[in-house]
Amino acid sequence: MKNLVKIIFLLSLVASCKKMPITPIENFTLGGGVLIINEGNFRGGNGSLSFYSYDSSKIYNDIFYSTNGRPLGDVPNSIIVKEDNAYIVVNNSGKIEVIDPSTFESKATITGLISPRNIGIINNNKAYVSSLYSDSVTIIDLSNNSISGYINMRRTSEAIIVAGNKAFISNWAGGKEIMVISTFNDRVVDSIEVGIEPESMVLDKSGMLWVLCNGGWKRDNFAELISINISTDRVSKKYVFPNKQASPSCLKIDALGQTLYYLENGVRAMEVNALKLPPTSLIYEPGTYYNKIGINPGNGDILITDAVDFMQQGYLLIYKNDGTFISKHKAGIIPGSMSFKLRLNSSTN
Repeated sequence: MKNLVKIIFLLSLVASCKKMPITPIENFTLGGGVLIINEGNFRGGNGSLSFYSYDSSKIYNDIFYSTNGRPLGDVPNSIIVKEDNAYIVVNNSGKIEVIDPSTFESKATITGLISPRNIGIINNNKAYVSSLYSDSVTIIDLSNNSISGYINMRRTSEAIIVAGNKAFISNWAGGKEIMVISTFNDRVVDSIEVGIEPESMVLDKSGMLWVLCNGGWKRDNFAELISINISTDRVSKKYVFPNKQASPSCLKIDALGQTLYYLENGVRAMEVNALKLPPTSLIYEPGTYYNKIGINPGNGDILITDAVDFMQQGYLLIYKNDGTFISKHKAGIIPGSMSFKLRLNSSTN
């Protein structure tokens, strides 16, 4: 009888513990921080969302699940925080989760997408979504979070940069073009030939578009970093990596628009007016698998996601912009892309 009472007590204790929130939302989300998507294992459906708070210097994991009571999905690929909304593109689930970036509560789920990769916000009412397998870019009506149309690119798409009345969209897998879309009529108006497999892009302080081309997964071509004049849609500069084994990725830029960062044997930094590619890494730690980087627009910190062995939980690494190590925090499985929330209702990716 005593044993039965103990069992009942323990079961009630476990049940009551499950009902308790891990951390009160108001304790860590109202200030500045960064949202991190954890890709999870392919077809494992264990993608998740983490938040690192600059106020508490702590990371909070599985916040989408703990808030909404359901998994985020299979392989979240990218995230953008835009004012009162965060858009999480979940690649293998074919959807976009729209959440409140402060409470993490679900606002909408946009479904029916074919292998979505990245989202580019055109204005308050419209966005474009790229695709790994479809030859069209999907148009999203942000006023009701639904698909409103398609732009036939006749090729797959990856990175999206919006500048003025143009959207520049890279043809990544096996491609070598940047497609130029008129955001007025949602039509292709030009194309720009670049290096093999342009995978990431940024805009600098002068309005120049920088494109990082990784040369292809077979390493048959040299990787290239290319600058494009968006007024003329023509290549302005070209930097060729010194050997075919180079596999640069994840091009980013600081808030001033003058220092480029990318992954290649660690993190490399380069001024936009540099005459050549940086010969050494700003940050490199043996044994670290550098997956993605993000540059905090508020203080210039360099944030890196370490995927470890792609099976166990990875890490968020934080450095000063001079490469000085600050801290390390355990995230979810295969931590990836990030988007920054500087303070309540102020954000950038």
